[in-house]
Amino acid sequence: MGSTPTYALPPTFLGVTRADKGAAYCVAGAPFDIGTTFRSGARFGPQAIRLASRMLVDGDHPTRWVDPARLELADIGNFSLALGDIPVSLAMLEAQAAEIAHLVTLGGDHSITLALLRALARARGPVGLVHFDAHVDTWPDSFGARYGHASVFYNAIEEGLVDPRRMVQVGIRSPVPKPVHDWVSGKGVTILSAQAVHQAGTASTAAAIRAVIGDAPAYLSFDIDALDPAFAPGTGTPEIGGLATWQAQAILRALHGIRFRGMDVVEVAPPYDVAEITALAAATMAWEYLSLVA
Repeated sequence: MGSTPTYALPPTFLGVTRADKGAAYCVAGAPFDIGTTFRSGARFGPQAIRLASRMLVDGDHPTRWVDPARLELADIGNFSLALGDIPVSLAMLEAQAAEIAHLVTLGGDHSITLALLRALARARGPVGLVHFDAHVDTWPDSFGARYGHASVFYNAIEEGLVDPRRMVQVGIRSPVPKPVHDWVSGKGVTILSAQAVHQAGTASTAAAIRAVIGDAPAYLSFDIDALDPAFAPGTGTPEIGGLATWQAQAILRALHGIRFRGMDVVEVAPPYDVAEITALAAATMAWEYLSLVA
């Protein structure tokens, strides 16, 4: 434990002071929520996650025995965006993300992931995808908008950014038109519903994910609404019956061997949060990720 109380640490992710893009791992915020289809507010997510993350700096990860705050880690601030313009904002995000070797992005709504996958695919080709969410996010459009948060993985698959045969969606449980569900499963995507996770357990779920992803590069996208609203009320499209925080944490801890090349945690909407529990859950998932890849 350091000499500075956690509440007095800098308001960066894990209180880090490094801010250059040359670090081995870079954290950036994407304060963007104009792609939402229900409640807005995720534009305030990055800073809420950063503030909550200071709860995680009192020592090492209790199973991997690394301290993510002591990695070669930088918080490079927030990405620039175009106010009110989704396509231009995505292009700006892609260009900025392409400059960074290993990026952890704090959202923001889920539409930002399309830009992050574009940048990653440009450098590495199509990647595998581990996607935690209540929703499949493969609608052909979001109420007429091509790039809303409900269409991010429809576009990612259509653009060849991910290999759908190496894509796993975890925690799915929302209402969905059957043609949308059939389209994504027909592409070869593995869907592990929240109910399936509850029944199979975390160890079996993690084993299933590793089997699908294999040993080629992959990306992690964690929509906080994968968690049940009891554990993450501060989100724009909550769905009951979701994962508990301990389940998501246990699954992430068991994903050893996957060659992750970046991650995001999205859809934290602080105006609907209670006692920062959603922000802390999101910060912890990013902390778990850094512990895993370290």
